[in-house]
Amino acid sequence: MAVGRLGSIRKAADELNVSASAIDRQILNVEAELGLPLFERLPTGLRLTAAGEMMMASGAQWQRGMVSLRGRIEDLRGLKRGHVDIAVIDALATGHVPATLHAMQQRYPGITLGIKVLGNDAVRRAVIGGEVDCGILFEPHSYRDLSVRAFTEVVLGFVTPPDHAIAQLRDARFSACADQPMIIPAEPLAVYQQIAVLEGATGIALNRRASSDNIQMITSLVQHGAGIGVLTSLDVQTEVQRGTLAFTRISDSLLRPMTLALCTASTRAPSHAAALVLGEFEDTFARLGYCASDT
Repeated sequence: MAVGRLGSIRKAADELNVSASAIDRQILNVEAELGLPLFERLPTGLRLTAAGEMMMASGAQWQRGMVSLRGRIEDLRGLKRGHVDIAVIDALATGHVPATLHAMQQRYPGITLGIKVLGNDAVRRAVIGGEVDCGILFEPHSYRDLSVRAFTEVVLGFVTPPDHAIAQLRDARFSACADQPMIIPAEPLAVYQQIAVLEGATGIALNRRASSDNIQMITSLVQHGAGIGVLTSLDVQTEVQRGTLAFTRISDSLLRPMTLALCTASTRAPSHAAALVLGEFEDTFARLGYCASDT
């Protein structure tokens, strides 16, 4: 194409920084393969034949196609396209995580998302089994085959209506719920095990009015005055911000914060699109940590 445009092998060699003999050899090879000359050899230089004109037109079309192809490849390299599957626990179905997902869709419309809301152990299995690209779950340190990409600590506390006596306290001991009607999380919610530890250590027999494995059901029962609940600060972050519920941290020294973590399978490298999503979630975890400690 350079020879056809410039009319000279020597000029093409100078422009392409390739030896003239190499260019001449390539032209001869193509002419031999086609069985037709591409150029008329004239004393003043080379001039395209009819076959050469057709080859030039085809080459120009190929170049335009390569520009388009490079653009599409750069989209992939630039993390603008792809599909990412995510598993999250029920507590994250509202608040920062949906906001993060929406922001990503606005910023990267070529990336599609599949979101599964599962129990804590089901999130772990989905990540390890390769069903999802990443997951957010509690207490990942007790599981193998997981790589923690970001984490924050979440505290346990009483969930009450805003006008409840406990709501007036920033923190309280677990004994504050003695004789109170309680709405207790059930398995497989991760908080269930924390409550069992508190009951065993303090000897307090809770007045169980209801139990549920669904956080929204627990918060709804508390809002309707059926009792007080025990959940994490993250579970009721949205309701506390709206003023429909209050959260009071349980201050017993034996109780440790729960670790919420963003995880991937340790044996699986994330795709380019998944790496972008992970980066966005890492920023979200910084905000989650601030809100969890501030609640």
